[in-house]
Amino acid sequence: MELTGNPAPEDLAALAAALSAYNDADAGPAERRALAIFEHGAAGLEAGLSGYTAWGWLYVQWLWVAEARRGEGLAGRMLAAAEQEARNRGCHGAWIDTFNPQALRAYEKAGYRPFGALPEFPRGRCRTFLQKPLWQPSERRNRAIDGA
Repeated sequence: MELTGNPAPEDLAALAAALSAYNDADAGPAERRALAIFEHGAAGLEAGLSGYTAWGWLYVQWLWVAEARRGEGLAGRMLAAAEQEARNRGCHGAWIDTFNPQALRAYEKAGYRPFGALPEFPRGRCRTFLQKPLWQPSERRNRAIDGA
C-alpha cells in the first residue's frame, strides 16, 4: 500500500477508468459530458460556470463572478443557461454545493433547495448541498408517454 500526496497521473487515470467501468456495469453508462459557460470582457474572464452532466443530473462544480460584475444577475443567467442545456441533454435534476452565504442565497433564489450540510466545512462555515428539479411532474409524465 502506498500513501502519497503526489499521485502519478497514470495511477489516477487507471483508478478513474476502473471505477467508471464498475459504475457503468452497476448503474449503466453515466454519459458524462462537460458543460461550461464563460463571460469575457475587456479585463479578460469576468464570470464562469463549469460542471458536467451525468446519469440525468447537472452538477455545477464551479461558479464564479468577478467582484465588479456581482449584483447584475449574471450568476442566475449562467445557472439558467446551464440548466437549459442540461434539459436539452435529457437531465431531470441539478445539484450544487457551497460554503459561501451569499452564493447560498443566490442558489436558493434560483430555485435550488438544500438537501444536506456539512458543518464546519471549512471551519466557521457550513457547506450546503442543494438540488433543483429540471422537469415538472407533468413534464416527466409527458416524456414517459412520448417515450423520451
